[in-house]
Amino acid sequence: MKRDIVGLIYTGERIDQLRDLTRIRSVAALPVLGRYRMIDFILSSMIHSEIHNIGIIMQKNYHSLMDHLGSGREWDLHGKRNGMTILPPYMSRDNVGVYEGLLDALRSNIGFLRRSKERYIAVTDSHILFSVQYEKMLAHHLENGADITLLYTKDRSARRNGAGRYLEVDAQGTVHQIECDPSIPRYENTYMSAFLVRRELLIDLVDRAVSAGYHHFTRELLTHILRDKSYKVCGFECPGSVWVMDSVESYFKANMDFLVAENRARIFNPDKPVWTKLRDEMPTHYMDGADVSNSLIADGCIIQGRVENSILFRGVQIKPGASVKNCIVMQDAIIQRNVELAYAILDKQVTVRENTRMMGPAGYPLVVPKALTI
Repeated sequence: MKRDIVGLIYTGERIDQLRDLTRIRSVAALPVLGRYRMIDFILSSMIHSEIHNIGIIMQKNYHSLMDHLGSGREWDLHGKRNGMTILPPYMSRDNVGVYEGLLDALRSNIGFLRRSKERYIAVTDSHILFSVQYEKMLAHHLENGADITLLYTKDRSARRNGAGRYLEVDAQGTVHQIECDPSIPRYENTYMSAFLVRRELLIDLVDRAVSAGYHHFTRELLTHILRDKSYKVCGFECPGSVWVMDSVESYFKANMDFLVAENRARIFNPDKPVWTKLRDEMPTHYMDGADVSNSLIADGCIIQGRVENSILFRGVQIKPGASVKNCIVMQDAIIQRNVELAYAILDKQVTVRENTRMMGPAGYPLVVPKALTI
């Protein structure tokens, strides 16, 4: 049963609220927690569920993600029987490489669905950080005789007024209603943009939905199915906490949450590691004068100043006299002497010159785009 699932990852529709963080990359390639990308957690969950055939639907600005994934070696997806299939965006004069919705993406990649041999398919978006065992989701799907099983969470931090999808799920696990982007959600179950279905049924649903002029899986197809009661739709509750990355504020808060050991334990299981792209680096070097507290520090950093309540990615340099507090500093950034940073997100390869002072509000951190010198 475990090996009878093919995985399909949709690298996400554009989320404007993430601003410069996704201007040059997809949400799936968004750096998180010092050394990872969002897609690492999805791939690792699938592999631990013995899903070894995984397709990744790309959209424009996919070069960063392609560079990260490489041949799939870090996830053991480069063998003859195990595989990662990159599904690049269809581009033409009228199509700039952005799908109107998940249904459009599925229709454009229907060949992957037809070529796959597995009986079931797990489809997921890539803007939510979570951990789930898909084999348990499949067991729940079969036990309930479901046609479609939707993954949802009761974690209240995933709720958004005026945005999101929310499910009415009864005591038996059957989904009866879905509301899209309500001003105030009525239902406590937040749909996580992930579902499991029989592969051939999905092919049939996509063909018929596209013929009807639909573009969006949830708002149009799923709403229609629930209204007509044409298929049995069930829900599977995702265990533990989830982190939705749909704005600069939520991205910042999610990273800061992982400074708490209990939150790290919810995602990082020693028996089921999260794999990512390797980069050979020396261990972080704490020089004389370094003062580091309550922070996540990746390898390859050189620290000569003060770091507090922050996350430093690989290769970051903190020069003498610099103070970094409540910040996210991405790969290969250089913080020069006597700089003071607070509540800021620095993208990769940013340089902050000597004696600069940058302090954002706690609820709305500053964002410095990639490779900028300030």
